[in-house]
Amino acid sequence: MNFDAQKLYELLPAIYRIRDAECGEPLKALFEVIASQAGAMEQNLAQLYDDQFVETCAPWALPYIGDLIGITGLPGSTVQTLTPRAEVAHTIGYRRRKGTAAMLEQLARDVSGWPARAAEFFQLISATQYMNHLRPENQSFICVRNANRLEYLGSAFERGGPAAGSDLTHTADVRQIESGHGSYNIPNIGIFLWRLRAMPLTRSHAVPAAATDAQRFFFNPLGLDQPLFNLPETETEVTHLAERTNVPDRITRRVLAAAFDTYYGKGKSLLLELAESDISVEPDSVPADQIKVCDLSDWSTLPQDKIALDPVLGRIAFPEQQARTVLVSFHYGFSANMGGGEYTRLSQLDSFRRTDVGRVSNTYVQDTAQTGVLTTIGDAFAALGSDGGVVEIVNSGRYVENVSIDATSTNGKHIELRAADKRRPVLMLYQDLMITGGPNDEVQLDGLLIAGGTLRVGGRLGTLRIRHCTLVPGISRDSHGEPVSPDAPSLVVDSVNTSVEIDQSILGSIQSAREVEVTIQNSIIDATDDKRPAYVGIGGTKAFGAPARVTNSVVIGLVRASIIRLASNCIFLAASETSEPVLAERRQEGCVRFSYVPPHSRTPARYRCQPENDDLLIRPQFVSTRFHDPGYCQLSAFCPPQIRNGADDDSEMGAFHDLYEPQREAHLKTRVTEYLRFGLEAGLFYAT
Repeated sequence: MNFDAQKLYELLPAIYRIRDAECGEPLKALFEVIASQAGAMEQNLAQLYDDQFVETCAPWALPYIGDLIGITGLPGSTVQTLTPRAEVAHTIGYRRRKGTAAMLEQLARDVSGWPARAAEFFQLISATQYMNHLRPENQSFICVRNANRLEYLGSAFERGGPAAGSDLTHTADVRQIESGHGSYNIPNIGIFLWRLRAMPLTRSHAVPAAATDAQRFFFNPLGLDQPLFNLPETETEVTHLAERTNVPDRITRRVLAAAFDTYYGKGKSLLLELAESDISVEPDSVPADQIKVCDLSDWSTLPQDKIALDPVLGRIAFPEQQARTVLVSFHYGFSANMGGGEYTRLSQLDSFRRTDVGRVSNTYVQDTAQTGVLTTIGDAFAALGSDGGVVEIVNSGRYVENVSIDATSTNGKHIELRAADKRRPVLMLYQDLMITGGPNDEVQLDGLLIAGGTLRVGGRLGTLRIRHCTLVPGISRDSHGEPVSPDAPSLVVDSVNTSVEIDQSILGSIQSAREVEVTIQNSIIDATDDKRPAYVGIGGTKAFGAPARVTNSVVIGLVRASIIRLASNCIFLAASETSEPVLAERRQEGCVRFSYVPPHSRTPARYRCQPENDDLLIRPQFVSTRFHDPGYCQLSAFCPPQIRNGADDDSEMGAFHDLYEPQREAHLKTRVTEYLRFGLEAGLFYAT
C-alpha cells in the first residue's frame, strides 16, 4: 500500500473534510504526519525484505549474510574499493570449483577489483615424464625459434595451451613463493594482478616529430614516447582463463602484428583517423590493411606503401607528408583517476550544472551551428559575460594558443576553464598563463593537461582551484621525456590572501607568497629531481613559501614552508644528504602525521612518521619517478611496509592512498588460502 496523505484524507467522509476546511485543516495536517511515518515504516519493511538477499541488501548487512555461509574477515565499509558483495554472492560457486585455476582467478578479481590471471607454476617445470601421462607441450628446452611465443616468457601467459604451442618450461625454483621471489616449483600457484588501468584518450591530435614534419608522429599529445595499452575485453564464461586481451597489458610489436584486427578499430585499443579542417566533417578512419607494425626506434624502418605503427614507443610514420590532421584514439597506462583523463567527474563538481557555458572544439563536432561551438579558447573567454561563466572544451584535442584569465570584479566573479566530462584536452602555451582577480573572485581549472608555460597568479584573487589537472613538471618535455626547463615552476602565486586548492592533480614545483594559503590533496608535486625545490617562496630557493596543508600526496623535491599546518599520509621525497630537505619556518604550529619525512628535516610535531631515528634503510621505493611513465609515483611491491602500510588506516602513504592497495592485497592473501588444494601455496605478482 502507498501511504499518500492526500489519498488517506480523501477516504474520510465529505462532512469531516468540510468541517476540517472550515477550521483551517488541522485534521489534514495530522494525516500528513501519519502518512509520513507510515511511509517510513513501509520503506523500512521493504528494505528488511531486500536485506535478506545479497544482491539487494544494504552494505552493513553483507557481513551477517557472509557469516551465515561461513565467511569471515570481510573488509570494513570504509574500504569502498573492495567488493564483498561479489565475494559473498559467489561463495557457493567458489566452493564447488575449489582449487581450479579459473576459480582462483575469479576470486582474485572479485576480492581485489584488479584484473587477474592464475598461473599453475607446477605445470611449467621441466621434469622426466610419466609414460602413462605424456605432456608433449612440456619440453626440457625452450624453442628459441618461436619468437612470438617467447614474447610471453616471464609473464602470466607462459602456459598457453595447445593453441599457443609449447609451454615455456623452467627448472625448479625452491624459494618460498610467498616472498614474491620464488615461483616455479611443484606446490606453487601464481596469481598475477594488474594494478595499472588502461586510460583512454579519444581523437587526440598526433604530434609531429619535428616542427615541419607531417610524416612522423607521436601518439602522446606532448610529443613523447609512450607505450600503448590494451583495452580489456570482458570474459563471458567463469571457466575461462584470462588471456592477454582480457587484461590491461602493454601491447608489444609481435603481439599486435600477430592479431592486428583484435586491437585495432573503433571501440578497440587503438585507432587512426584523418580529419579535415572543417570541424563539421566526420574524420575518416584509416583501414587496417594500410597499417604495418614496425620498430620505429630510430625512425629508419619506414615502409614505402603502408603506415608504420610502433605500439611500444607510441609512434606513427606515414609513407608521405600528410595534408590532413592525424587523430589517434588509444589507451595509456596509469594507476588512478588523477591529473586529468577521460573519466567521469560529474559527481565531484557542482559547476557542471551551470548554464552559462561556452563550448570549444577544434575537431569534429556534430551540429556546430546549433550548439554554438567556438574553435579557440581565447574566443570563448571573450564571449563570456561580465559575471563570468564556464569555458568547456568538448573534445580531447590539442590547443596551441596563449590564454590569460582576468576575473577582476566588484561583486565576485566565477570563471572556469574545464574539459567536458570524459574528455582530456591539452593546452600548449606560447607563454605563461596569467591569472588575476579580486578578493571575491574565483578561478577554476579542471580536467586539463597544460604545458609550455607557468601559471602565474597576481593581484588579489580570492580563490584558485586546480582539480584533475596536469601542469607538466619542467614546463614541457623533449622527445626523450626529459624536462625542457627543469628549474621552472609550474605554479607561481604572487598575490595577497589567495586560497589555492589543488586536488587530484599533477604539478611541477610551486612558488608562493607568504600571504597565500595552499591546500594540496591526493596530488603529486614533482620538481623533476629530489634535489630541486618543490615548494618554496617567491624570493628564491631559500625563501619560505605560504602556509600549506598537504594530505594523501607525494612531494618530490625540497620543501620550504612558513607553516606546515598539516601533513597527513604524505611522502616527502627529498635528497636526505641535503641540509634540511623539509623545513618549516614556524615549528610551534602544525602537525606532521603518518608521513615519510627525510632525515635531517625540521618540521612541526610529528606523530607516527617514518623513518624513526633517521633510519636510511626506510625510504620510499617507487615503480618510477619519471613523469609520463605508466608506474609514475606508484609504490613498488618491495617498498618497506612502514611506508606501504604506514597511513593512518593502514593503507599506503602518498598520492594513491585512496586505492587501498595494501588492504586489497592482504584480503586476497587471506581469502585465497581457503580455496587452495591440499599442499599448494599461492603467491601474488604484480604484472605491470
